Amino acid sequence: MFAVEVRDHMMIAHSLKRPVFGPAQGMHGATFVVDAAFFTEELDEDGLGIDIGLATKVLAEVLKPLNYQNLDEVEAFAGKVTTTEFLARHLFGEIAGKIAAGELGEGGGRIRRLRITLHESHVARAWYEAAL
Repeated sequence: MFAVEVRDHMMIAHSLKRPVFGPAQGMHGATFVVDAAFFTEELDEDGLGIDIGLATKVLAEVLKPLNYQNLDEVEAFAGKVTTTEFLARHLFGEIAGKIAAGELGEGGGRIRRLRITLHESHVARAWYEAAL
């Protein structure tokens, strides 16, 4: 299996209002480094899995509505606990939708799996990965 992975980041604020989160129950900020890995079984005639430029563009597009936002105020997240894992799954769904819509060009049809990784810090990360 081949993989092409691109990276971007987003800065958010949120609170995790459940006792299990201790001090993170209060409002706090996070800067997530976000990796999107696109897995293909085949390469095209140019030796590419997917177009890195299109992958970078799609990742930036799905992060833009969340960047600099207080996730507690994002209507789509009302009643949700916006953990790193939850956000990874949300971004997976947004990117999968763009793949299905053809926004990764011809190479998008070769993508078999997608992994979205959110790095909370230099020592912690979470991801969501599944077949498409």
